[in-house]
Amino acid sequence: MRPHRRTPLGTRVPAPWVRTRLRVAPGVAVGLALLVAVTAFLAAVCPRVVDRAEDAGLRRAVADAEARRTTVQVAAPQLNPGFSPERREAALRPGTLRRQYAAVLGEVRRPLAADRAQSSYGVRTATPLAVPDAGLARPDNVPPRVVLAAQNDLAGHARPRSGRLPRATGTVTATTRAVEAAVTTETAEHLRIEVGSVIHVPGADRAPLAVRVTGILAPRQPEGAYWEAQPLLRSPSLVRDGNSPAAPTYWLGALLLPPQAAPAMLGTSGNPVRYWQVAPDTTRTPAHALPELRSAVATLESGPGHGRIRDAVDPDAVTETDLDTVLDDYEDLRSRIAPLVSVAALGTGAVALVVLLMAGGLAADRRRAELGLLRARGASLPGLAGRLLAETAVVAVPAGALGLAAALWAVPHGRSAYAVAAAGTVTLLACLALPVRAAARHRTAHLHTGREDVVSARPSRRRTVAELTLLVLAAGAVEALRRRGTSEGAGTRGDALVSLAPVLVAVIAALVLVRLHPLPLRLLTRATDRLRGAVVSLALARTSRTSVSAVLPLLALLTALTTAAFGGSVTAGIGAARDHAALLTTGADARVESTSGLRAGAAERVRGVPGVEEVTTAALTLEAKPHDGPESVPLAAVSPDAYARLADRAHLGAFPARTLTAATTTPDGSARPDGSSGSGGSARPGRSSGSGGSAGSGATPLPALASSAVAHRYGTAPFPVRLADGAHVTVRIALVRESTPAVTGTEFLVVDRSGLPSAATRPTTLLVTGSDLDATALRRAAGGSPGVTVRAQERAAYAHSPLQTGAEHLYTAAVAAGAGYALLALLLALVRAAPERVALLARLRTMGLTRAQGRRLLILESLPQALLAAAGGTLTGWAAVRLLSPGIDLTTLALAAPGAAGVGHLRTDPASLLLPALAVLLLTVAVAAVQAWVTGRRGSVRELRVGERT
Repeated sequence: MRPHRRTPLGTRVPAPWVRTRLRVAPGVAVGLALLVAVTAFLAAVCPRVVDRAEDAGLRRAVADAEARRTTVQVAAPQLNPGFSPERREAALRPGTLRRQYAAVLGEVRRPLAADRAQSSYGVRTATPLAVPDAGLARPDNVPPRVVLAAQNDLAGHARPRSGRLPRATGTVTATTRAVEAAVTTETAEHLRIEVGSVIHVPGADRAPLAVRVTGILAPRQPEGAYWEAQPLLRSPSLVRDGNSPAAPTYWLGALLLPPQAAPAMLGTSGNPVRYWQVAPDTTRTPAHALPELRSAVATLESGPGHGRIRDAVDPDAVTETDLDTVLDDYEDLRSRIAPLVSVAALGTGAVALVVLLMAGGLAADRRRAELGLLRARGASLPGLAGRLLAETAVVAVPAGALGLAAALWAVPHGRSAYAVAAAGTVTLLACLALPVRAAARHRTAHLHTGREDVVSARPSRRRTVAELTLLVLAAGAVEALRRRGTSEGAGTRGDALVSLAPVLVAVIAALVLVRLHPLPLRLLTRATDRLRGAVVSLALARTSRTSVSAVLPLLALLTALTTAAFGGSVTAGIGAARDHAALLTTGADARVESTSGLRAGAAERVRGVPGVEEVTTAALTLEAKPHDGPESVPLAAVSPDAYARLADRAHLGAFPARTLTAATTTPDGSARPDGSSGSGGSARPGRSSGSGGSAGSGATPLPALASSAVAHRYGTAPFPVRLADGAHVTVRIALVRESTPAVTGTEFLVVDRSGLPSAATRPTTLLVTGSDLDATALRRAAGGSPGVTVRAQERAAYAHSPLQTGAEHLYTAAVAAGAGYALLALLLALVRAAPERVALLARLRTMGLTRAQGRRLLILESLPQALLAAAGGTLTGWAAVRLLSPGIDLTTLALAAPGAAGVGHLRTDPASLLLPALAVLLLTVAVAAVQAWVTGRRGSVRELRVGERT
């Protein structure tokens, strides 16, 4: 079995099998190494990319939530008045609070970690106290109210803008009459407090506490939990004194005392409470530890940790946080995205698996004669498989290790165990593909076998049963995906069978094509029998006599092309959903609006902004009341011609302008569609004769465009509408559309502005069409402080969570990987057939075949299967998108903003369907042409020698 060589002394020394094979076929070894390295890299990097996105999503979810929600807040009331004054005062002093703070931090268990830099403790009054001092801001002549707060480490979180930090002189008790305090810059600005101001806080059965302001402070990190957990310490608020909308307002702010002055609060009626605030640090918390993280939060809030905190702090201590709710919201988002991620990951993994198996199958087919000869000469099946395993492992194992190392270096964040397992699986499959295929094919020793042409071969019963089994699995996966979707609800992580639905569709299509494609080959062969020349007939004959094992590339190609098409459809659906949602929000490329009305000439000035092409004005009121009832409907007054052009361009409820144009009444009683009035005619259609009156009996109803909800509620008969200024207009619903540019929502009325009173036609909204629009320039041109929304910025805001952007990038990578593996599968198949084609051209050249004929022969021989794969891949990708679209909801991936309008569905992407298929055809032609060119430039002697082909 082993090759031998003779030494000078005549002894026989066996040549090492592995080294001999590597020397004989170095190109094959290099190709296998590259395939394994790239596939191992992709397999190892995928779970780490997912981990990185999920960890970043968790950090973003906690960071985006308000600190008052994510901070664990422990609060305890003041000691019972029955205790001695000294003990009550000692409970508020910094030393006592610091020891209790250490006990609270000691109950924080991993993976929950405390951000000590932003955590805090202190004392504050729970009841705001009115201060009557003159000079303080009084919006409605109501004195402001303040709370007293003594929080630790004020110097480390704020710097004096003017004055100095407050200090406590001597020992402060409940009877202390004066203390020092500081205020933030916002509090000083709104309450009109200056350095040196003395604020008298009402006392409890004693004289007021005089608080002298010694400094105005600027927070170092105003967005940090130190300030955000209790935002009143940083920013005052304007509070309404009562529930009535007409109730007067007053300012509520905070005076920041030094911690040593906290006992002075006992002398006020503010009901001081102690608090300890633990800000969470999730920068090092992995998302896969979310169950443990939620458990750690629960134990602090209502579990054993809470009991120990009460023992250390106060029996009446209360722990509150909304961090568990924030984590639940994140888990809900992750559970809805995870099935979509698994579709991309498993689909790409299946393509890689098919290509690996195809490479092993092609290698076994290429060495069929060699392995058959070894078996005929007595090689055992285990021994042969072991040698093949050794020669494959010596190449695949280092390549897999290299791919793993590259993945760990490229993405240093994430769990290594999953990456190692994925890369090891790829390496193991690469090592086993050739030995297993060879062992299955050479179970029985035989030297010569019959030809297995793809046209004449008949599928075995085992193959038929296997294909039927795959068909049943694919049908079940597709039906399950269509019925329940990728996620049935929170906590659903998807299952592998449903996630493999696109790949199973491709596999079934490939198996069908493998069974059917001999038929067109036979028909083409018969059609070309009468053609002059032998090139076409010879090419078709060569294609028909292809070995059955050569259909493996067809399976790999269809799977890869379908994966690329499906991934492209997902990314196209995400983009379309974001575009539509942004368009529904803005109504155009930009939206400038003011509820109180825009300044005069705003439209003309906005038209002059660079990038603006057209400006459509609208007067929008939200207080239009049909039938003078309690329900309001948004009503937009527009110019029909300009508004119809905008609706048609934006594809938002397009309509013919003439249908919405108001018609006036002429003297003979006929309607004039141009909106002008004849002599003696009424002033405007549908308008009442006076403000607050009802529509006149001779008025022509104003045609209106309405949403389906409004049309269903009020019908198509004319009905009166009371405007915001009290005037009435009679409208008749003439058009029904689901959406319209001027109004965001599902209820609206749009009418011709010429039919409304002048007071109701003052522009409030500008719908701007153009490119590269700048929100600042639009706001400056409009004047005042209008709201400006740019469509491009609104669209970019939807890609907010790293979970969504990570999943989108994964699908983009799936498209690239699918296209790459499709080309790789084709290249492997062409390289496998290269020696036979070279030998064929060499023989035919001795019989007079020209170079041009040789080039056409190779191209025509390669094209049938390439055309079949390209057309089949395109059709299969299109069919997979159509079949699976009802079960794939891309809304979560596309729209991150809560309450965003629009729904995301799969959309067929022509680029991802056609470009990989065209690349397959071009590569086929290019490789065949290069083979013919290279063969034609070198002699035919080597190819015609017997026994020297490797």
